[in-house]
Amino acid sequence: MPNLEWWQWAVAGFSAFAIGVAKTGVPGLGILAVPLTVLAVGDARLSSGWLLPILIGADTFAIWIYRKNPSARAIFSLAPWVVAGMAVGAMVLSYPEKVIRPIVGSVLLVILTLFILRRRGVDLTPAGAKWSPGVYGVSAGFSTMVANAAGPVMNVYLLSKKLPREDFVAASAWFFFFINVAKVPVFLWQGMITQSSLIGDVFIFPAMIAGAFTGRKVLAVMPEHVFVATVMVLAFVATILLFLPR
Repeated sequence: MPNLEWWQWAVAGFSAFAIGVAKTGVPGLGILAVPLTVLAVGDARLSSGWLLPILIGADTFAIWIYRKNPSARAIFSLAPWVVAGMAVGAMVLSYPEKVIRPIVGSVLLVILTLFILRRRGVDLTPAGAKWSPGVYGVSAGFSTMVANAAGPVMNVYLLSKKLPREDFVAASAWFFFFINVAKVPVFLWQGMITQSSLIGDVFIFPAMIAGAFTGRKVLAVMPEHVFVATVMVLAFVATILLFLPR
């Protein structure tokens, strides 16, 4: 049983709730969970071990909730490029985090800027271009490997595909489900997932479930333009956070 104060449990529970909402209704909101879980657990490395099972659980709920949406096709073309990006990321993991995070942040800023230009009529990266999946896939794979920051890349890519909101959320859930499951052996090997963290996850898991159903209801009533604006703002917030020291 993790030895946490009541307020730490409350913060951890809210983090799990935010992840649930993010996975089923408001992509990007989960960025709040990262610093809050660090605050609750008191250790950035161990907090990742707490978060991973919750993320996988939330992805599973999102896949189930939107199981009738033909969303997986939106990420098929990315798969080999994501693997390539993860391989590149693995090669630079030896560099200090203070060097890696600004690099990732710069990549994300370029992608976000190009997306905004496209929405304003300056189409420098057409969604149908043959090289477009490669750019997004490599960037997502690299970002998730070195900084757990693939969210903004995937959000922008899926926005560029002009998917319906439900398909957007479902495609994102499928993508991150596979990515997060692939991380489990590494986290276990590194001792980041422990018996104590798993017990802690059991206690905050109900908050994630509540968030997942809340997110679905929010998505049902959120106007399309508000959805797009929210995703973009949260993507920028997540990117800027990469430039700030931990």
